Amino acid sequence: MMKVIRDDKRPIWQQLLDQAIHNITSGIWAPGELLIPSRELAHMVGVSRSTIQIVYEELLSRGYTVTSRRGGTRVSNWKQVAESTKEIMADGPIPPSLPLLNSAVDQLHDWFRGKEQREVDIDFSPHEPYLDEQFQKNWRQCLLHASAAMDLSNWAYGDPYGFTPLREQIQRYLSLERGIHLQTDQILLTSGAQHSIDLIAQSLLADGDTVSVEDPGFPAAWMAMKYRRMNVVPVPVDEYGLVVEHIHPKSKLVFTTPSHQCAVGVVMSEPRRQQLLHQAIQEQFWIIEDDYDSEFRYRGEPLPTLFSQAPNNTLYLMSFSKMIAPGIRISAIAGSVEAIAQLAKVQELTYRHLPIMDQLTLTHFIQNGHFMRHMRRVRNVYRRRHEAMTKAIVASGLEERFTLRGAETGLHMFLEAEESYDEETMTKLALQKGIRVYPLRPYCLESNRKGWVLGFAKVDEASIEQGIHRFAEATL
Repeated sequence: MMKVIRDDKRPIWQQLLDQAIHNITSGIWAPGELLIPSRELAHMVGVSRSTIQIVYEELLSRGYTVTSRRGGTRVSNWKQVAESTKEIMADGPIPPSLPLLNSAVDQLHDWFRGKEQREVDIDFSPHEPYLDEQFQKNWRQCLLHASAAMDLSNWAYGDPYGFTPLREQIQRYLSLERGIHLQTDQILLTSGAQHSIDLIAQSLLADGDTVSVEDPGFPAAWMAMKYRRMNVVPVPVDEYGLVVEHIHPKSKLVFTTPSHQCAVGVVMSEPRRQQLLHQAIQEQFWIIEDDYDSEFRYRGEPLPTLFSQAPNNTLYLMSFSKMIAPGIRISAIAGSVEAIAQLAKVQELTYRHLPIMDQLTLTHFIQNGHFMRHMRRVRNVYRRRHEAMTKAIVASGLEERFTLRGAETGLHMFLEAEESYDEETMTKLALQKGIRVYPLRPYCLESNRKGWVLGFAKVDEASIEQGIHRFAEATL
């Protein structure tokens, strides 16, 4: 018999429904048993008939009962699950073993943070830009303005290419600052460089295609493409950039960071650029040009892009992670109309579109002039820190024992050691002195080059001097 518990905070109909479900699943009400008419049961329990009708409707909608015009409402053919089966089902299916995924994620963590997660005094991270309270204040204002200015249409499903006003702002920026002149339908918004690379692999490549990547190079690029079952082939990097002669002859795509090589920091020479472009056009492969931090150049203007010379073969990646903040998770791919249309189709199928509030806020941030003011401010900060880092490396004597590379552009520089040098031990000794430096090993596929990738964006001038001095002591 069901009853109402007056001190139970659940609604009365919920109490009675739970009791009815218990009676059915435990076998108290057997399959085929006719339920008591709602009017009669309401009188027995002491509730209104409408309450019992709600319970009966819920039982029917959930499949616990069946009804017919003449036969009334009966318990459905409910089969009790054995206790032993319940125990087996409790843990659910076991996820498949994915060794490639697990090893890639482990490598990614090793590259990004290092194996030892201890706290340090000074972290020469090459991954994160400088942020300050001024940025946070301006971003908060733009978020509030974007929210206030929204209308209902903004909350509908969006354009897989990305929010049009934001793409227009990016189009204008690329034209003025990077010499890239294109239409808005040649720009697709994504959620970071890794998302961009994954989308390109899905859209423009097939399983087993050969792709050539810089070695040392950007680990997230070749990890993502390996996971998408591409045949990833390393190509060495020398003082002039990617060694074009070593590109695999069957390559469908070449990934490169020509303006500031990811890891060793060199700038691809003009002859190499022309050689790469000529080969891409002749052999019809794609070039991914990752232009991740070339806006920060300390000698002259930013270099011309590969895209501006071969737009039909090049997919140009830009990201706001280094320019503003990684947490924004907005980046863009520029390419030919046909290539971007293909990417947009896959985006629509798999991701649909980016979150609208982030796009609206960034649009306001750029339109109101905050972005360019932020860029001017951080360029000055980086110039001072770049100078402090260079002076500290010379003053500490590190330059006498190692080769300094990549000091012209970007937010990191590379201190190269001889291949016989014990890079790992020196990295651990630096940690013991409270300094985190980033060894080259996680950036390498087959390369035996040694050294450290040293970022300076988040370290002030005094800490740079102190940190480099401590690091120099560790390497003695």
